[in-house]
Amino acid sequence: MNTATTLAELDRQQSIHPHTNLRRHEAKGPVIMTRGRGIHVYDVDGREYIEGMAGLWCASLGFSNERLIAAATKQLNTLPYYHGFAHKTTDVAIEVARDLLAIAPGKMARAFFGTSGSDANDSAIKMVRYYNNALGRPQKKQIIARTRGYHGVSIATASLTGLPNIHAGFDLPGPGVLHTDCPHYYRFAQPGESEEAFASRLAANLEKLIEKEGADTIAAFIAEPVMGAGGVIVPPATYFEKVQPILMKHDILLIADEVICGFGRTGQMWGSQTYSIDPDIIVCAKALTGAYVPFSATMVSARVYEPIAEHSAKLGTFGHGYTYSAHPLGAAVAIEALKIYRETDIAARVRSLAPQFQGGLRKLAASPIVGEVRGVGLIAAVELVKDKAARASFPAAAAVAAQFAERAHAHGLVVRALGDAVALCPPLIIEPAQIDEMLARFGRALSDTEAYVDQLQ
Repeated sequence: MNTATTLAELDRQQSIHPHTNLRRHEAKGPVIMTRGRGIHVYDVDGREYIEGMAGLWCASLGFSNERLIAAATKQLNTLPYYHGFAHKTTDVAIEVARDLLAIAPGKMARAFFGTSGSDANDSAIKMVRYYNNALGRPQKKQIIARTRGYHGVSIATASLTGLPNIHAGFDLPGPGVLHTDCPHYYRFAQPGESEEAFASRLAANLEKLIEKEGADTIAAFIAEPVMGAGGVIVPPATYFEKVQPILMKHDILLIADEVICGFGRTGQMWGSQTYSIDPDIIVCAKALTGAYVPFSATMVSARVYEPIAEHSAKLGTFGHGYTYSAHPLGAAVAIEALKIYRETDIAARVRSLAPQFQGGLRKLAASPIVGEVRGVGLIAAVELVKDKAARASFPAAAAVAAQFAERAHAHGLVVRALGDAVALCPPLIIEPAQIDEMLARFGRALSDTEAYVDQLQ
């Protein structure tokens, strides 16, 4: 019964796919993956692909890692589920909190666990509200996010997210969220403006927004060190250096969304370390377990924790938590993933591979349709343009980046189209020869896309 055709038909009839044109999917049907090993995945027909996006930025240790599988199997055979409510916990929940806080940057003091980046950011929002209520500042609740930032898809976190396709049709963003400038130098710098001057202008605009709204109404500023789903946008030089003093001046908490950047992706263990960010709250997920088990963490500094703890004593409880908070399966796999990161010095490995990866992509800048190649560590994007001199985009109807992704798929490479950009974010275990092969397949897709563009003229 489980032939490829039968499975595809069942999927068309039954499923609602995330981030998918549902009517188009009914006609087109799915790509069905059935197994993976290392950096490769295989479809139902046995065809091999380089998973150039590590799934969704998350399969940092590749597929079929025996140590992660063994950790999961052991935990399933020992204690497959327990919770953290009302003073209860598990040994692995205690251990993963210890191990994670030991490598967290700066001043993180406590960890709360969930199952996804969305719920981790949701928890951060609730903690920020609880914190300010504890301090007797009920009006200090608004959160500033950035245009093209991505922080999840729950009602609250989708409001933080600054992408129109996440808002459209859902009556979002909701109240309590403000958006400031996207720090994309290539797209939004003024003619002749240096990166530093661009960063200064964005910082000044942020402060103007704070002063307009009233600093006594602004609770937090949330930012990804490198924007992921918004197009792999690397911050301009001195950006965070200029933003952080403004937040401190106005007593505004800084939330670092490390869901994509955390655990070595940028060449340091945390994106916050790469860009000298000193957050009050850190959110992580994805690579925390190498994506083998849904698991996330919201870490807070003592500055944030202490008022929250006092308020819970006053109210009788900290009334927040999920059935699967600190799930022992996720905790056990995260413990093992963190061991692997330590033993392999994963951040140093990324730094050693980054010149080959980033340099190889930057050679593609000679293409007539490549406007910018950007990235850091083992995450990058190639921006496709109609006119390089004018930095003009292709018409949206041409779907050039989506066409690129389809051609890459035909050449055995999974990439992701993000607006006008094509992203790459391979597993961190990728080998030098595999980087060469990935770039070769990427280059073939680019050549095909150049031919496609020529037909549009």
